[in-house]
Formats: sequence, structure tokens, C-alpha cells
Amino acid sequence: MTTKMAVASILAWLVLFSLAACSRLPAPHPDHPRLSDKVAMRDITFRSASLEREITYRVFLPSNLSTRQKLPVVYLLHGGGGDFREWSNDSDVYRFAEKGLILVMPEGESSYYTNSVDRPKDRFEDYIAKDLIADTETKFPVDASRRAIAGVSMGGFGAIKLALKYPMLYQFVGALSPAIDVPSRPFSIKRISQYRHFASIFGAWGSSTRRDNDPFVLARQVDPNKVPFIYFTCGEQEGLLPSNRQFAALLGQNNFHFEFLLGPGGHDWNQWNSHLQDMFARLLDHIASGQP
Repeated sequence: MTTKMAVASILAWLVLFSLAACSRLPAPHPDHPRLSDKVAMRDITFRSASLEREITYRVFLPSNLSTRQKLPVVYLLHGGGGDFREWSNDSDVYRFAEKGLILVMPEGESSYYTNSVDRPKDRFEDYIAKDLIADTETKFPVDASRRAIAGVSMGGFGAIKLALKYPMLYQFVGALSPAIDVPSRPFSIKRISQYRHFASIFGAWGSSTRRDNDPFVLARQVDPNKVPFIYFTCGEQEGLLPSNRQFAALLGQNNFHFEFLLGPGGHDWNQWNSHLQDMFARLLDHIASGQP
């Protein structure tokens, strides 16, 4: 075989390999929901007016629920890199559906549960605060006077931000390792792709959109007596610890009703699962009786 023929053969194989690689579909996230026979699971796909497209959420509810029975609802927001199946796959949250809660786990993509500046159709704040609640309460026996919202990481940020913006919607907010500083996080050349992603959601540095979605700014503007009880945690080995401590100090200075807990661990489900029992105990204290 001549040199030219050998080169041509190699190039042909490279082209074929590249085409084959490009044609492969990305591997789907494994779905292994943790359930018991006392809990029913439903995956609901509906058209969101805010997003102008169909989107899916997962629901856990007691399997022996009476048609006349109305139950408290908890909206559980996933973290960055996760999806609507994260809570059901990585935690034993089904145990709290056994106790009489409806758990709603929406898809949030990588949105930070915010109406995007660069993508007008990615109005994820409106979708969570309006469309999701309306669809859930149409299809499931939800007691609308007993709502809670909670999340991990990106979802923790979203839960706190939404509770500060729409305090009358919820009676309790929980956040495990909330990425509380994202709208005010400074530019870093080491994290330039992350900064660009944040800019596509929140806009340019110093923009009104960043201020309007910054929990530190919102906490200074809202009446603390109208905001639901805020429960949040952070691992002692997390890079988010300083900003979470600063947020706890701000809440204390402004007389919010809140609890901030520290514990060993990093930014992962091992640490978050260690707080679930306590978070839901506090949640039930605030919403199961219908009292704020």
C-alpha cells in the first residue's frame, strides 16, 4: 500500500468514526425511584404557558389517598446537573409521602428557576410559581393553604428566591446547600463558562435582573413577618459556606423566622440526606396544621 493510500484509508476511518460518534444519542439519566407500596408515583407532562412547551414533573403521594382528602404539598427543586427525577432517585423522600404529603418534583433544567434574560421562552420562575401550581392543584388533591417549597444547591437558591418573591404562596421554605450567591458571584477566569451561563440567565454584571433575583437584595426589601419560615443548611467542607453564613447573618439582623444548620460533609447527597428528617420535621410543624 502506498503512503497516499494509507493516509486516505486512515482519513476515511476517522471520518466514519466521527460520524458514528456524532450519531450516538446521549445516554439517558438512569431512573431508579425509591418507593414503597404505600406511595404512588405519577409522571405528568403538561404544556406550560410560560415556557411555551411541554415539560414534565414527578409526583409522590399516598397510595391509599381518599378522593375527598386534601393534603399539604411540597415542591422539591433539583440541583444543577440534575432533573425532575433527582429527588426520587437520590433520597428516600418517599417516606414523607407515606406520612401524608404530596411531593411534586418539577423539571428545572439549568435555569436557576429564573426567567432568563437571553432566552425569552425560558421563563422558569413563572413556570414554577404559576403554571406548575395551577396544573398540580387541578390534577391532585392539594390543600392550597398548606404549600411548602424546598431544594438542593441550585434548587435551594430557587426555593429561597421564590419564597422571598412570592411569600404568600408558601408556608415553609427549605434549602440544602443553597447556591445563594449566584446572582452576585464575581467574574472568574477559572470559571468563565459558568460566568457566561449565569450572565445568560441573570444578565450583565450590575443589571436590574441580577438585583431582582438576588436573595441578599430581596431579603432587605421584603417584610420579614410575611415571609415563610426559612430552614437552610450547609456542609462545613463546602465552598458555599461563607455566603450561607452571610445570608444567615442578614436574616438574623432583619428578624426573619429561620434556622441555619451546619454539619460535616461536602456538596452532595450524603450530606443533604443527613438533614432530610430534620427538615421535614420542621416543615410538618409549619404546614401540617395549617398554621404559618
